[in-house]
Amino acid sequence: MGISPLLLFSIVLLYFLLLLAVSWYTGRNAGNDSFFIGDRNSNWMLVAFGTLGTSLSGVTFVSVPGGVGATAFNYFQIMIGQFLGYIAIAYVLLPLYYRLQLTSIYTWLLTRLGNTSYKTGASFFILSRTLGGTARLYLVIAILQDAILQDLHIPFWLTTGVILAMILLYTFKGGVKTIVWTDTLQTTCMLAGLVFCVVYILKALHWHPADAWTSLAHRGMTSIFVTDVDSKSFFLKQILAGAGISITMTGMDQEMMQKSISVARLKDSQRNVLSMATIMLGVTLLFLFLGGLLSLYAEQAGVSATGDKLFPYIAMHRMPPLLSIIFVIALISALFPSADGAITSLTSSFCIDILDMQRRKDRTAAENQRTRQVVHLAFAAIFLLFVMIYRWIGSDSMITVILRVAGYTYGPLLGLFSFALLTRRRPNDRWVPVIAVASPLICLALDTCQKQLFGSFGIGLELLLLNGGLTFLGLWLASTPALPQTQTQPQALSQQ
Repeated sequence: MGISPLLLFSIVLLYFLLLLAVSWYTGRNAGNDSFFIGDRNSNWMLVAFGTLGTSLSGVTFVSVPGGVGATAFNYFQIMIGQFLGYIAIAYVLLPLYYRLQLTSIYTWLLTRLGNTSYKTGASFFILSRTLGGTARLYLVIAILQDAILQDLHIPFWLTTGVILAMILLYTFKGGVKTIVWTDTLQTTCMLAGLVFCVVYILKALHWHPADAWTSLAHRGMTSIFVTDVDSKSFFLKQILAGAGISITMTGMDQEMMQKSISVARLKDSQRNVLSMATIMLGVTLLFLFLGGLLSLYAEQAGVSATGDKLFPYIAMHRMPPLLSIIFVIALISALFPSADGAITSLTSSFCIDILDMQRRKDRTAAENQRTRQVVHLAFAAIFLLFVMIYRWIGSDSMITVILRVAGYTYGPLLGLFSFALLTRRRPNDRWVPVIAVASPLICLALDTCQKQLFGSFGIGLELLLLNGGLTFLGLWLASTPALPQTQTQPQALSQQ
């Protein structure tokens, strides 16, 4: 590589200083409402563009291109399903959240299903976002560590601690109000890096885009749909799972919805979600195209790296220094949205849903702000711990890990929200946590023993839907039909 690690490290610091300047500007006079909900006046176009970067993250930036050599364009099946899920979010969930003027989306479960259901839903979000957010963060930090900081003899734990400290500095005060702007900047850098890398690889292979596509097609790399019913990647399974993933990991996720409901009007928030979903289809296809190009380039250049290591290796060792710099900027642009929004939303959910900050009248605004800051610091420490655990465990494809974990942790949320939306029944509160824990455990047993139980039929990402279905069934069996109509009125939440 023709560029020094010290120079790359300096670029990372300069980029952070830029984020800190944006944070200072946007976080002036910011209070708890700014932190939690962006004062409900975020620009929907900025939210859409920034949310795109959060949805893509470093996992998409590295794992999706790295997986093309093994699975072609099969990942696009999930994206088709996700697009359908975003339509459901725009026209089913967002109207509900806006009608009730929610700050935390889980407060709806309090009025509709009861206090235990509310706490259970919020707890599963906290678990899910902690595991997913730290996995995304680990992937990018590991690449930065191997590419830059290892040569400077900086230990991995220190790298992680410094990066989390950087994230704390620019989110500590402004929260969502700041993240809307910083995510926009980071998404711009990430997409610019993607385009530059595609152009370079095309030139290195001496191909026009049409020639490259033809070559990829001849090798079977552009294949999208899997028609084998028994396969875990069967297209119907993947599309249904993709819809479930977007509905739960976006529509029932406080981090993703926190920015969407910070937009003043419902109609603009719907535009935000639908425009983001449409652009994401094109961007994901470009990532897959890049993955195919990287596989062909690696074959011609004799590069042995595969999976998550393929793109970083070629960018840092086979591209010109300027492209290596652009890759690093794009990579850290993918890193920060993986953690800043996660830590902010976890802080919001814990303060509002677990500590009941908005419902308690015995605390001053200053006391609430101090509590929120302590919780914010605590989640940063938790992130440090989990990133170190992922470092110890290791994985060749973090996107597989993230989607698999989501199948277990978001399933109970899917079941709770579906039950609240589709029925007028009310579950027995004491059974809700038992059902929410039992459903993933049953799914784990089925997943572990699927060959003995189902033969050649493989359970894939549709495990999320199965998990949600089991939770729904359990809630139905533990519920009664007598729900007074007054309990669903928006006024019940207006005092939250």
